[in-house]
Amino acid sequence: MTDDARAGYRGSPVAATAVLPFPLDFEALYVKNQEDYHRFARAVLKDQQAAEDAVHRAFFEILAHWPALLAAGNVHQQTWAILRRTVISEKLTNYRGNLAELTEDNDVARALCALSSRQFDVMVLRHLCGCATDDIAWYLGVTASTVDYHGRKAKQRLEQAMPARIRRST
Repeated sequence: MTDDARAGYRGSPVAATAVLPFPLDFEALYVKNQEDYHRFARAVLKDQQAAEDAVHRAFFEILAHWPALLAAGNVHQQTWAILRRTVISEKLTNYRGNLAELTEDNDVARALCALSSRQFDVMVLRHLCGCATDDIAWYLGVTASTVDYHGRKAKQRLEQAMPARIRRST
């Protein structure tokens, strides 16, 4: 009987059962917010494809943590936080890539690109974007003291790389 059933079936039995439905409340959140999320991502990233990719990644992360987000309470605040972190991370990655193109002629860009990811993110968010330490901590998902630590380490590395350009504060 199994052979007879398989003989008449042209598709893959795995493909027919592999698609699992999303939780209904997750789908409702997506339908309600995806337009605003895309608008925010486009405003920050200034690129349609990058915005779509960032929102897509954010929703995958939201889905991966869906039960915990529901249990934590304010789902909208939590999902917005995930979206913001994802979009800002994309923006920083793009910024670092653009700086890398300048490294041949620019010792500041070269020194910034040589920083670790955390140090780079802290320096860009703090000094180029003017973000407060608490906001940076929230964006990066670390404590304020960790942000300060990465800022100090980045400053030390930049001072070593460009001693003539950076005045040491005493």
